[in-house]
Amino acid sequence: MKKAFKIASITVLGLLIIIVGYVLYMQFQYYRIEDNLDLNSQINNNQDSIVTLDTELSISTYNIGFGAYNREFSFFMDSGVMLDGTKVNGSGSRAKSKDVVLQNTNGAIEIMNTLNPDFMLFQEVDIKSTRSHKVNQLDMINRNFEFHGSVFASNFHSAFLFYPILNPHGSTSSGIATLSKYKIENSLRRKLPIDEGFLNKFFDLDRAFTISRFKASDKELVIINVHLSAYDEGGVYRKQQLELLNTVLEDERAKGNYVIAGGDFNHDIAGSLNLFETTQEVPEWVYVLEEEDLADGYKFATSNVNPTCRSTDLEYTEGVNYSVVIDGFIVSENIDIVSVENIVKLGLQDVNFLYSDHNPVILKFKLKG
Repeated sequence: MKKAFKIASITVLGLLIIIVGYVLYMQFQYYRIEDNLDLNSQINNNQDSIVTLDTELSISTYNIGFGAYNREFSFFMDSGVMLDGTKVNGSGSRAKSKDVVLQNTNGAIEIMNTLNPDFMLFQEVDIKSTRSHKVNQLDMINRNFEFHGSVFASNFHSAFLFYPILNPHGSTSSGIATLSKYKIENSLRRKLPIDEGFLNKFFDLDRAFTISRFKASDKELVIINVHLSAYDEGGVYRKQQLELLNTVLEDERAKGNYVIAGGDFNHDIAGSLNLFETTQEVPEWVYVLEEEDLADGYKFATSNVNPTCRSTDLEYTEGVNYSVVIDGFIVSENIDIVSVENIVKLGLQDVNFLYSDHNPVILKFKLKG
């Protein structure tokens, strides 16, 4: 009995040392990137063209989901409820394989090449992360758009997350990328408020948005790449994030600039809460943003003909998964909206949630002279 007790005590002590050591490792590795970070040195392959007024331009946004989210993928942190009350939980913590990441990333690139927008906003772009099998998605994107300048900002950098135990999420380096056929005059990273509680801070992103500026006659075209929080019980940090974004929108309007904020807002931004066929309840994470929530002089440029985001608590089956519009654009009043389309087909090809849990959105617009 004494021997058994001694072995058990040593085992428990060893486990305790490992756990404490791991927590200390996570704490020492954790940091947040400072606010108002100058990204000018990060601008890659900058172009020379200058934006002109009263000319049709186009901009896309696409959350590519670190290359994991084909139609068979579900995510371990997501849970939901079916209409019959059955609870469901996602299972994947990493992309199934490197080949899947390459296929999904190349598929997303192919869509963008077909759409050929003047500006592109990407979210969840990984750089050699564990969850995406060390694929450098940013490098793939930059190599495939040689006539675009680009600027990248980190919004998720973590030490090795040893969870789930049997297939850990691992270490992550990920962020948001803005690409342009026009010269990026300068770019800035703004830090968004997030939950910095002791455990939550290790699992949430280092949320941020970027502000990129382009000459447009005697003013500027300001393009903001946004990826707001999804996991925020009570919406405390969502509110703070929107307040910061609105402050920036107000400042740019006061300067008379042309402004487009686009990306993944993680809110229903198109009146699509109960619009699309599903056998699931509305998830708890879906909040609603309406135009009255925006700074004065701004409006949404969105479409609700097709969804842009699906639930990831189970594999994708059309008509089963909950879907909603959370991707799109906010534009200033001095911009004319020509058209907005959520892309689910390219010619005869069905690309609805084919390469990501998001569908891309393309906005065609004109800057008023």
